[in-house]
Amino acid sequence: MTAATPSTAPPSPTAWHTLAIDAACSQLDADLERGLSDAQVVTRLEQHGHNVLAAARGRSPFAILLHQFKSIIVVLLLAAAGVAFALGDLAEAIAILVVIVLNAAIGFLIEWKAERTLSALRDDAVPMAQVLRGGAEREIAAADIVPGDVLILAAGARVPADGRIIESAQLQVEEAALTGESRTVPKQTDAVTDAAAALGDRVDMAYLGTAITEGRGRVLVTATGAHTELGKIGTMVADATARATPLEKKLTRLGNGMVGVVLLLGAVVVGAGWLRGHGFLHMLEVGVSLAIAAMPEGLLAVSTMTLALGMQRMARMGALIRRLPAVETLGSTTVICTDKTGTLTENQMTVRALVVDDLRIDVTGTGYARVGEFREGDRRIVPGERESLVLALRIGALCNDATLERTDDGDKVLGDPTEAALTVVAEKAGIEHAALDRDWPRVAERAFDSETKRMITVHTTPKGQLVAYMKGSPGAVLEVSTTQRTATGCSPITADDRERHLARNTELAGTAMRVLGLAYRDLDAGYTDDADDADDALGRDWIFVGLVGMEDPLRDTAKAAIALCRGAGIRTVMITGDQPATAAEIAKQLGIDRDFEQRPLQAAHGRDLVDLDAAAWQRTVATTSVFARVSPEQKLRIVEALQRDAQVVAMTGDGVNDAPALGQADIGIAMGRRGTDVAKQASAMVITDDDFSTIVRAVEQGRIIYANILKFVHYLFSCNAAEILVVFVAIMVGWPLPLGPLQILWLNIVTDVFPALALAVEPSATGTMSLPPRDPKQRLVSFAMVGLIAWQGAMIAGVTLVAFVVGLRWHGSAGDGLGAATTMAFMTLAFAQVFHTFNARSQRRSAFDRPFTNAWLWAAVAVCVALQIAAVYVPLLQRVLHTVPPSAADWAIIAACSVAPVAIVEVVKLGRRIYARAKAPGLAR
Repeated sequence: MTAATPSTAPPSPTAWHTLAIDAACSQLDADLERGLSDAQVVTRLEQHGHNVLAAARGRSPFAILLHQFKSIIVVLLLAAAGVAFALGDLAEAIAILVVIVLNAAIGFLIEWKAERTLSALRDDAVPMAQVLRGGAEREIAAADIVPGDVLILAAGARVPADGRIIESAQLQVEEAALTGESRTVPKQTDAVTDAAAALGDRVDMAYLGTAITEGRGRVLVTATGAHTELGKIGTMVADATARATPLEKKLTRLGNGMVGVVLLLGAVVVGAGWLRGHGFLHMLEVGVSLAIAAMPEGLLAVSTMTLALGMQRMARMGALIRRLPAVETLGSTTVICTDKTGTLTENQMTVRALVVDDLRIDVTGTGYARVGEFREGDRRIVPGERESLVLALRIGALCNDATLERTDDGDKVLGDPTEAALTVVAEKAGIEHAALDRDWPRVAERAFDSETKRMITVHTTPKGQLVAYMKGSPGAVLEVSTTQRTATGCSPITADDRERHLARNTELAGTAMRVLGLAYRDLDAGYTDDADDADDALGRDWIFVGLVGMEDPLRDTAKAAIALCRGAGIRTVMITGDQPATAAEIAKQLGIDRDFEQRPLQAAHGRDLVDLDAAAWQRTVATTSVFARVSPEQKLRIVEALQRDAQVVAMTGDGVNDAPALGQADIGIAMGRRGTDVAKQASAMVITDDDFSTIVRAVEQGRIIYANILKFVHYLFSCNAAEILVVFVAIMVGWPLPLGPLQILWLNIVTDVFPALALAVEPSATGTMSLPPRDPKQRLVSFAMVGLIAWQGAMIAGVTLVAFVVGLRWHGSAGDGLGAATTMAFMTLAFAQVFHTFNARSQRRSAFDRPFTNAWLWAAVAVCVALQIAAVYVPLLQRVLHTVPPSAADWAIIAACSVAPVAIVEVVKLGRRIYARAKAPGLAR
């Protein structure tokens, strides 16, 4: 997102916190009932600019280009060019300088593309905000907010602009991002009289960058963008940091270790060649060229490119990575702790049943359509004829903050889908929400609390009396109810009555319904919400009305995704606020009833976890697949217990109370549609479609990305090892040098870059999700891979030396004969490395298994082959590289030696597969 330049000077400072609401509204020419019109918004955007801060920019193209000349490779190349000048070989010196430019250009293109990709991904994460415009609530990009807008804020939202609070319902704001104070601040609508009050004392204001932790409210925007308090400070919390990821640190350590080895071997080569009679300066040039070729300079650039392209693929499938280490962590994930609603289900609630007057009434219809019938058994009933039913529907519709936006493009829910379902079922009975709001205006409320599991609203009745409505967990509602509504009136609730209501609740929950209890309480005429006894009055003597059961259909993809996780050695744990019966039934339908160790379903209720000691926590978490009715603190403890058991935990969340668990998890995953801003800020990944299967696909991509990085590490190091061994062995044996300095540099550009980039975009291999998760403590290059690199590098060096020796015998070791022999070695090494790309695709599978799934690989091979042929037939390249056109016999030897490594590796892989099948039938891959 780029900042627009305001067309006018900044507005003069106003002490907004000292102004009464009416005065602030008048000064901003705002309408608190309808909000701004579209015409007003256009005018104010032109006047004040977009609501954005100056973004932390990525590296400029010039900075990326300059970075290419700050590496040890450039220093070594300049040294080689200096030696060539000292030897009087001007053409070779110029050629080396051209190599410097080419090396910088290739590095620049790779890093620039990666930077562009990461920048585009950052721009995809557009913050949204709810505002009142034209008399309707709308969701808009936060960048389009202007002074005079009315913001609608609820728990979990980040405040998108500075503003004067005009409505507060237990609104509390965490202002640490601005003031440094971690405690939450209760907000009020009354003006603060002290014009010099500190920001933390302006309790009638909300500021950009702070977060709503509790309650809800409305804010009149007074400043946007650079004119906000945060904008004046010039501070911005960046989503991405410039710190290296753990993988990049491993690659850097690996590269640095290789530098030491290469420089040592280069010194040995120079010394040995000089002692064998070669000129010192010539050997110095060879040693420097060899060091350059063996340096894994492209390692970090290609790995960054791989990560960036992988993140781009994930973004296209709906997974936005906010922190680079998350890509690595995904491949190691062993446990996914997931919410149920909206992740495993569609999050499109539909009321299916109500229990009032001890009778069950079923409701037909699906989704948010207003069409549906109310039926008692097989008989259709008229809702208006049942007083208790009308009361229950009214409670559900008024004790409710959701808004349904009905348009030609479909219905859009602003708020909680559970509350939207309550609004829709009332509409099915002919109860219009707008009429209810008009005739039963809300005068006070207690927002839903995860501890009490209840929400309360207070309304003025059409007769001018006060009544409180409650909805919440059936057990929590019954806990504060002393009376019950029946067909004959009201009667005290007995112990048997409570058991009967709870049994009804269990019956509905056992059919995978989410169940809420409904109650009301008449209030005294003198009740005021700010009285000392207000909380006491709302905490007792409620009249229980009944139950409402809602169904949320399972996502079509959820069951298959969970089965895929089981096959990949990933355990799925469902953590939900639903009742245990509901949660257990849904878990069985999804196949979470057995994990990959085939242990039977274990479900735990939050109250059963309260008094557990540390050892009991570990036992419970190790064997439990479903956690129901858990608190935010318990979610955090579940994650911590799993991590103590050496698990790599992915945790999903959407609410403000999920932030601690999201932050503690190895990879926190926020929901893009229903997730709060606070949850997204705490997460490492955001799922834009809220779908569990997207998480599983992201895990698969994480595995693919890491596997591809290992593939090009395998390829680069085995090729570099071959180049070192060819020169080292020839000198130790006393042969002429098989490769010239510029030939080595040519190989470094041609065979290192294009195949490595092609391996970086390898598609998923068969069985990626049938392998166990990678141990995050595992070395990047294991001892097994070191051995693999060593023997394959030696093999490529061996066939190169064979071609060289044949060339010496056929053509001689002096003059043009030596030129023909070095050309054969040069061509053999180049082609053997290019064909080795197919070996690097898999350490187990055949090179001919699905050979055409990576078009980029074939393109890289074609480019390398074309350039290599040009090296021996284009006169200019012949002179620079000291090559001669091979004869037909030479080509036969080159071809045979070049394909030999592929054939040898194929035989080895086949032997391994046969051994694996014999050792463990059915498990070999």
